[in-house]
Amino acid sequence: MTERQTTGMTGVEAVEQAYRDHWSRLLALLVTRTRRFDVAEDALQDAFVAAARTWPEQGVPANPAAWLVTAARRRVLDRARREEGDQRRLPLLVTDPVDAGGAEDVMDAVDGAVEDERLRLLFACCHPALSADSRAALMLRFGAGLRTAEIARLFLVPEPTMAARLTRAKAKIAVAGIPLRRPVAADLPARLRVMLAVVYLLFTEGYRATAGPQLQRPQLAAEAIRLGYLLGELLPGEDEIGALLALMVLQHARRDARLDDEGRLVLLADQDRSRWRHDEIARGLALLRELGPPASAYHLQALIAAEHCGARPDWTRVARLYAELERRTGSSVVRLNRAVAVAEAGAPEAALALLDGLDAALPANHLVPTVRAELLTRLGRRAEADAAYDAALRLVRTDAERDHLARRRAAL
Repeated sequence: MTERQTTGMTGVEAVEQAYRDHWSRLLALLVTRTRRFDVAEDALQDAFVAAARTWPEQGVPANPAAWLVTAARRRVLDRARREEGDQRRLPLLVTDPVDAGGAEDVMDAVDGAVEDERLRLLFACCHPALSADSRAALMLRFGAGLRTAEIARLFLVPEPTMAARLTRAKAKIAVAGIPLRRPVAADLPARLRVMLAVVYLLFTEGYRATAGPQLQRPQLAAEAIRLGYLLGELLPGEDEIGALLALMVLQHARRDARLDDEGRLVLLADQDRSRWRHDEIARGLALLRELGPPASAYHLQALIAAEHCGARPDWTRVARLYAELERRTGSSVVRLNRAVAVAEAGAPEAALALLDGLDAALPANHLVPTVRAELLTRLGRRAEADAAYDAALRLVRTDAERDHLARRRAAL
């Protein structure tokens, strides 16, 4: 975030913007330098608290990231002085080039090192010694900067449960001596799939939030895409990375048309295509063309996303792609999307049959009764549609979707 970008912002707004822009990258730098998650996280959190106290009164610094990393470094040093035994074990940035310089020197060092540091951190978070859930949670917290409450929502667990899981995972890294180093070729096969799954989980939360006043969080989705490109730079020519990137870019390109000017949900068929980012669609399609035959679930989903970006989607082809995706994954969510495609292809009765068993498989997902309500409406079964809308309204957790469902129900 430059001085120009912060001009006109209040101090509070600048702190919030700095958190979105810099939290994860600065945390990666601090973790890899201190070798301790707790020290790095506490120091950076303290730096943001100091910014929230200082910037509204004294003004936003010209280089917020440099100010934050300098403040965090001072707190690391203060802690080291209090914990004398740790001084021997922590690099603590004491000999870092930023030590002798000002804010610009700090930021030069950060910008020069941060991407490599971030990759080291991400691959450490994916170490096989950690459980799958712990790996994903650590990546979302330390690689993407999500708050504990946000990660808990993604995993459908209480916030204290997720906080305890993160604490145990951080302790495991320290006790097991998991190295924070740039990955070598032998590391990649075991960890790449986990990293891709977490990147897509992050994108999904940005594309369609699980709860809250906003249906979509574009900055979060953009962060996932940036991480995807980062992986692509590490592993050029890896089709699975390219497929996931194509999928995310194509979906993200429609973000401006998914809500109207009043924040209400707009379905795909009703979206203003002039508001789509057509340069991003072209980029996503180019990524698809670079791939071989569909060999992964991400590739199939990217092909579906490409159909959605066309002027007139071929719903029969989309339904076939979803059928193949379901065969490969066995996913209940995929079956739900397949039902929508089958209905759009002109077979609402067959689509309704595909929903059998999904209430038990996805008991907290409001989209199951939502799709059922839409299908029952098309079939003229109004009373059953009413009941399905009521069930969806009890489960929905975003304001935009709740408003959409209420309007659809009222239209009956």
